[in-house]
Amino acid sequence: MSRFATLLLLPWLSLAASAAPFTDFEDNAREITDFTGDGKWLVVLIWASDCHVCNREAHRWVDFHEFHQEQDARVLGISLDGPRGIEQAQAFIERHEINFPNLIGPMREIAAWYRDLTGQPLAGTPAFLLYDPTGNLSAAQVGAVPPETIEAFIARQGQ
Repeated sequence: MSRFATLLLLPWLSLAASAAPFTDFEDNAREITDFTGDGKWLVVLIWASDCHVCNREAHRWVDFHEFHQEQDARVLGISLDGPRGIEQAQAFIERHEINFPNLIGPMREIAAWYRDLTGQPLAGTPAFLLYDPTGNLSAAQVGAVPPETIEAFIARQGQ
């Protein structure tokens, strides 16, 4: 059984959950809805600059985004580093040559938003949210998920 088989499917939830506490790296307020509903899947990767798994796996999500962004999916990063850790978050983005947009917010507020959205605690990083092409939240997972597993999930949904 693949790890993705344990993914928490969320067909009953929508973007109507509480407002997200995000900004871009220029301190402009942003929402997930700014990136959804355009006919492509959106993989939201919640990360922290000091997360060992996030650092080890970053290149895989860069490759995923590069390969899929013009076709069927793209990635949006959300850093838990918060305003005080913006320099570390920017260093993470530069070190890994991140090619997808990223938002940032306070860990505690993002954790509350995640719980409101999924009904589950944000127990660590990385964590993933998967939005379908219409902008509905389809799945959530705390812990590493291989890009190939998300590709397979997307392919199954298209059948």
